[in-house]
Amino acid sequence: MRSRISWLVVATTSAVVVAFVIPLCLLVRTLAEDRAMAAADQEARNIAILVAGLHDDPHLADLIDDIDRRGYPTTIVLTSDGRQLGDGSVLDRDPEIQRARAGEAFTVVDNTGGRVFLPVIVEDGTQVVRSSVTPADLNRGVARAWAGIIGLGVLLLILAAAIAGQLGRRISGPLRHVAATAHRLREGELDARAEVSGTDETQELARALNGLAERTVELLATERAAVGDLSHRLRTPVTALRLDAEAVDAPELAERLQEHIAVLERTIDAIVREARRPVRTDLAPVCDASSTVRDRVEFWRPLAEDQDRRMEVLLPPGELAVPLAASDLTDLLDILVDNVFAHTPEGTSFRIDLRDDAGRTVLTVSDAGHGTSARRPRGKSGGTGLGLDIAARTAAGCGGDLTVSVSPEGGTQVRVRLPLVTR
Repeated sequence: MRSRISWLVVATTSAVVVAFVIPLCLLVRTLAEDRAMAAADQEARNIAILVAGLHDDPHLADLIDDIDRRGYPTTIVLTSDGRQLGDGSVLDRDPEIQRARAGEAFTVVDNTGGRVFLPVIVEDGTQVVRSSVTPADLNRGVARAWAGIIGLGVLLLILAAAIAGQLGRRISGPLRHVAATAHRLREGELDARAEVSGTDETQELARALNGLAERTVELLATERAAVGDLSHRLRTPVTALRLDAEAVDAPELAERLQEHIAVLERTIDAIVREARRPVRTDLAPVCDASSTVRDRVEFWRPLAEDQDRRMEVLLPPGELAVPLAASDLTDLLDILVDNVFAHTPEGTSFRIDLRDDAGRTVLTVSDAGHGTSARRPRGKSGGTGLGLDIAARTAAGCGGDLTVSVSPEGGTQVRVRLPLVTR
């Protein structure tokens, strides 16, 4: 915007400057010509007075020579008997001389210079006084005056551009601040507010953006409160369902129901954590996968030691930034590790491997259990359980994927590939 305002002002100022500079330059040239011709006319009249009074004086030629030595303007006198007084190449048969001999006083300006002709009538006939100036004399001082005028015009353009830049900065500055506030809101800083300043339109835009931010916070808070309330409402029937499942006499059915209820409880817990998580972690999230996985491994290590499980952990030394909130990556890893504890017997070893593979972050959790078939929900021919479905959706949400295969030890291997973020 600032550049467009500057160009608009410069273009407008240029049109105005050109509209004044061109006529002014022409006027200066005309004034210079008039000044030179006025000097030539005055010189011719002075010589005419001398000729009228001293036409028969033998010293008239010396006087005219002395006057011509000044060089500006030059004057020649053609006597009635054909003699020429003064330096110059003037022919007596020149049409202009003949016109002056006829008694006409006139002025000529052309590309060869300017000339003034004055007839002087004396007793022995008509004598002609011609005073002339060169083209250089006609344009004397014009180039310097034009340079000054054009320089002044350029200075006005520069001044107009500087003023336009300052004006554009005063207009674009508040707009940039509003845009910066919008970017901060997009990145999750929902407490960011734009400063109400600048033009009336910019102030209205800032007020509208602030109102939108406040309304967004209200809607998100309302939504989170509703989801949190819903999750808490679900706990009561789940608890009742668990009590009813414990009262089932068939051991196999009771065990299957307890497994389903445990999965449901974990899902509800995940919903509760999601509802209580700060809103900012949902917007443009990025976290260090190395430090997050390292912290979560320490959380699971006591349980692994308690169940006599050998846990092998392979982590890179540097940072691996992934487009996930730390809480999301924590939940994803918890699902994978929890599946190992839930679906393999105690004493089963497992491995957690995190590495950078061709520009992508790869998280692999593998165990030495009984394989993927033991983790499929009963009554289904495929699928890997609700927990892995949630983990797969989490990975897909940031551009990654999740695959389940057989580990080298014959158990289950879950590999999650996530995009790598450059920070």
